[in-house]
Amino acid sequence: MRRGRRLAIDVGDARIGVASCDPDGVLATPVETVPGRDVPAAQRRLGALAEEYEPIEIVVGLPRSLNGGEGPAAAKVRAFTRELARLVAPVPVRLVDERMTTVTASQGLRASGVKSKKGRSVIDQAAAVIILQSALESERRTGQAPGEGVQVAP
Repeated sequence: MRRGRRLAIDVGDARIGVASCDPDGVLATPVETVPGRDVPAAQRRLGALAEEYEPIEIVVGLPRSLNGGEGPAAAKVRAFTRELARLVAPVPVRLVDERMTTVTASQGLRASGVKSKKGRSVIDQAAAVIILQSALESERRTGQAPGEGVQVAP
């Protein structure tokens, strides 16, 4: 397991959830929800968070269908992530499977008594926590960096 803090991002149309972990990669915690409608402003905020947290990598949830295919949402995330990778270089950016994370986060918040209206502001952060926790577990299990690396276009 590589030592170092990581950031995780759950990209949505309206909001972008951000989570971080401790340098030992033990515990993922929510950071903030970035408004997502203004993509350039969101990218700038994520770049600022990368500067502040100094992660060894950023993992971004890639939405896939239940059968593993990719649709329009995945294409949108891939485009967003290519631009993010350019912005935060040389910090590596990786795409990881995020199937069911928002559903799992929503169920967890509901089970803990968070109302749906209030929950919207934190559900994306909770999904980012789940994405990061899953990526950390994958690396611990396999000894390999999780997901697929995003190449920075020249």
